[in-house]
Amino acid sequence: MSTLSEGLEYFARFGVDDVLIRAALSRALSRGGDFAELYFEHRVAHDVGLEDGAVNRAFLHVSLGVGVRVISGDQTGYAYTEDLESTSVCEAAATAAVIAAGAAREVTVAFAVGSRPDRYPVRRAFDEVGLAEKMPILSLIDARARSADARVIKVRVSYADSDGAFLLADSEGRLAFDRQPMARLAVGCTAEQNGRRETNHHNFAGRAGFEFFTARRMEEAADEAVRRTLFLFDATVGPAGEMPVVLAAGSSGILLHEAIGHGMEADFNRKGVSVYSDKLGKVIARPDITIVDDGTRQNCRGAINIDDEGNEGQRTVLVKDGVLETYMHDRISAKHYGVAPTGNGRRESFRDPPLPRMRNTYMMPGPVPPEDIIKSVQRGIYAETFTNGQVMIGAGDFTFYIKTGFLIEDGKLTRPIKDTNIIGNGPQCLERVDLVGNDFAFDEGGWTCGKDGQSVPVSLGMPTVRVSAITVGGVNAE
Repeated sequence: MSTLSEGLEYFARFGVDDVLIRAALSRALSRGGDFAELYFEHRVAHDVGLEDGAVNRAFLHVSLGVGVRVISGDQTGYAYTEDLESTSVCEAAATAAVIAAGAAREVTVAFAVGSRPDRYPVRRAFDEVGLAEKMPILSLIDARARSADARVIKVRVSYADSDGAFLLADSEGRLAFDRQPMARLAVGCTAEQNGRRETNHHNFAGRAGFEFFTARRMEEAADEAVRRTLFLFDATVGPAGEMPVVLAAGSSGILLHEAIGHGMEADFNRKGVSVYSDKLGKVIARPDITIVDDGTRQNCRGAINIDDEGNEGQRTVLVKDGVLETYMHDRISAKHYGVAPTGNGRRESFRDPPLPRMRNTYMMPGPVPPEDIIKSVQRGIYAETFTNGQVMIGAGDFTFYIKTGFLIEDGKLTRPIKDTNIIGNGPQCLERVDLVGNDFAFDEGGWTCGKDGQSVPVSLGMPTVRVSAITVGGVNAE
């Protein structure tokens, strides 16, 4: 089915048609303006929680509305309404139009029939599954976690699903539509040993239908939450000082995302606040380092068929062989730099304007076996999972806590560590990555990225890498 007919058919139930779209776009350009856009969105989300074997929450959230954006030069006007009656939509359009001051423009373009890839096909839609079928998932995970070890005293299980759809129409004749499912499963565990309690968690997320909740994922979610919790009983805070740090494959990609990736979003560079503002075409890392932001990874949480401006969610190579190749662009930044959008224009909902945002961000694997990377460290830290990070996006300065990891001594993983602070600068750490593993792993966790008050789903990945020196804020060495 074409994007045009499919999108209008979906939103017709809410009174959206070609007449409404043209009227609202014309009102949006009633004071001139270079460009106008309508973003209709409908989203249905379920969230069910289980704690101590009993349901402690069950929510259904329905969101419906339209956002109107008008661009005039370098200025943007934005307004939204949750009422899709023609009068309300046109009032929102008139509000967004205030940013411009010129002659009115009529929208007479023929809307193009677009198409899109299908990177998250749904085999079983969430609206076909009742609560009676979802609840056993929580109960099975709860029972498995409790039976795994007698020290487990509390289990929390969270099930969430959502089905979103958006229809975008703009004054250049673009009309785009997408359905975006999301599934998430999270398990938290508390255990007690000799009067001491520890808590940890594990989660999965992805763009898929109810088929996402497989027996393997349910078992792994419970088992890994228990393993991570019990690990903490044997762990202590790591040593302090500047030392080599080995970042484990997979979830260590959160450092890449936060401390480096944000600095490659084009709006920060257009405004001159990113350390990478003058680095295009320049060497910023070793030649065996390639960094990608990828909207095309099948069923990943950050996957998109099209972005929230209607551009296809392509694979964008940000750093190739150590050289900064491009930034992540939305429509506005792409026009500023004279390049094509990269499919990174994303927004939390119809209430928000799009911004350059990451999708699935990762470092490509290198040539070194991970065991050789560990063997190369005389004394240092192996960081496995992280929590509670803070980043100064412009400069890339960061603080992260290693939730689980190991001390490395004489090239071997020895004492387990936890709650160990690492402090550094993202661009500087990228320069200090001197060994890149051949063991790339993609993390399936329910990562969410915040920026300018908006949250969007993302994914991340990494091979094992060695950073030659990072400041570790643990305890003084003995």
